[in-house]
Amino acid sequence: MDSDEEMIDVQQIPTAAKGKGKAIDRDLPFDNDNLPWVEKYRPVTLDDVVSHKDITSTIDKFVEKNRLPHLLFYGPPGTGKTSTILAVARRIYGADYRKQILELNASDDRGIDVVREQIKQFAETRTLFSKGYKLIILDEADMMTQQAQAALRRVIEQYTKNVRFCIICNYVNKIAPAIQSRCTRFRFPPLPIIEVEKRVDTVIEAENVKVTPDGKAALLKLSKGDMRRALNVLQACHAAYDMTGETEVYNCTGAPHPSDIETIVNSMLSDEFTTSYTLITLMKAERGLALQDLLTGAFDYVESLELKPQARIYLLDHLATTEHRLSTGASEKLQLTALLGAFKNGVELSAK
Repeated sequence: MDSDEEMIDVQQIPTAAKGKGKAIDRDLPFDNDNLPWVEKYRPVTLDDVVSHKDITSTIDKFVEKNRLPHLLFYGPPGTGKTSTILAVARRIYGADYRKQILELNASDDRGIDVVREQIKQFAETRTLFSKGYKLIILDEADMMTQQAQAALRRVIEQYTKNVRFCIICNYVNKIAPAIQSRCTRFRFPPLPIIEVEKRVDTVIEAENVKVTPDGKAALLKLSKGDMRRALNVLQACHAAYDMTGETEVYNCTGAPHPSDIETIVNSMLSDEFTTSYTLITLMKAERGLALQDLLTGAFDYVESLELKPQARIYLLDHLATTEHRLSTGASEKLQLTALLGAFKNGVELSAK
């Protein structure tokens, strides 16, 4: 990487070349009040990014010294990966940063044609400026085909002097090792609940959302460190209800209410097989739930029960096995009967 490169004059670079890929334009003239809250409250600077201060401070030093490498951001959704690189782009290029970046969502634009045409065309416009580099952001890059990744590796090698790549993905193991080795990797873990709560409180105050304490607790619990999910659910509840409580949050997300989980697990532990099977089948139909929806809540509830260690481990293992089998297309009826049988065995283990 050339360390003596200077920043580009923002007026010298044209907008992204048009090709088969679809660049995302976040600067359309939306009425700010009509924006989704995820976009309305998206961080503008690196200091605004929630948590991950070790990552943002490291990248800030790269930018200060003009030694920005190719970047690979990976981790669960809603943890600040895209927000961080857009804040970096503003830091480097200023308010006109859109003219120096090409942003593609690789889940839509994942074929080799996009790499050969749009990305390469944008990367090879070196003749239009003398110094500096442009930025190409590939979001959801783990959805790119292997052929596209192979072509991308060559583009990264060929245009390092005037282009920096930021590759964003959820699953780093789906990115080719040859691309990983050319990037500086940063892992974005789920956000701490306390950090999500701070941002949620800011939005609640700014938007005058009426939310109860148990409603906020349910929102934070269901977010699981995903800021995007927390804000989307909050906005949906605010639009649908005058007051956002625990029940409203669970209704908006479609997740089973904790009281339903408690009823189902207690029935599996104490009721006769046929009674429990009938109850669960009826509740699934009335609430519009799949068996898989119930398993996540069942995990948490079983862990909170006062059971002998061997019984708890046995039940958790069977819950995980059932979840795996359902994810591979197994029959819900068969898995429910197997799970009920496992719970009866768990009761016997706990009684010994």
